[in-house]
Amino acid sequence: MDKPNLFFPSPVWTIQLDGYKKVNEQMYKFIKDSQSNDMKGIKKSNLKGWHSKDFDLQQNEPKTFIAFISPAIEKVMTDMNWDTKTQKININNMWAIINTGGSANLRHQHGNSTISGAYYVRAPENSGDIVFYDPRPAPVYSYPRALNPNILNAQVNGISPKEGALVMFPSYLDHSVNENISNEERIVISFNITIQINFI
Repeated sequence: MDKPNLFFPSPVWTIQLDGYKKVNEQMYKFIKDSQSNDMKGIKKSNLKGWHSKDFDLQQNEPKTFIAFISPAIEKVMTDMNWDTKTQKININNMWAIINTGGSANLRHQHGNSTISGAYYVRAPENSGDIVFYDPRPAPVYSYPRALNPNILNAQVNGISPKEGALVMFPSYLDHSVNENISNEERIVISFNITIQINFI
């Protein structure tokens, strides 16, 4: 039997990056130094966790990190078949979140962006999955009970964090982070990307 067409899918990429350990140690120090200099951080979707201010993307550590993840971002452009000759990738902002035991992130989305990402610097077991929600309004009103979730019927899907993994998704997707029930830090670098017309 033929498989159904998937119209209007919402892709979520999970890419395990090679050679991540050195980058993770460099970014871990950068993030912990930032936390030491600003223990309060800022309040966004975070519950109990520490949320940094936006990185200065001209600093050496963020520049090195951006170079490290750039091939994965290019893969998203290729998969989406977006025109790379007349458009360019612009990273709007980037920040870190440290979730200790009992910390979580409320359901939210990243407006005014095209693609958002989450990269895991520290990801102990049971430190909190990132959870995505069906963006279509229609199933909210009428949705039959399923025997088991699958690619066609699931309204919620989660991804367990893994060190060196980069998760990227359309910025319109609502998402949250489950509570960290471990005794270790869950450290993520998040960022937003816009795809802009290249006038040069």
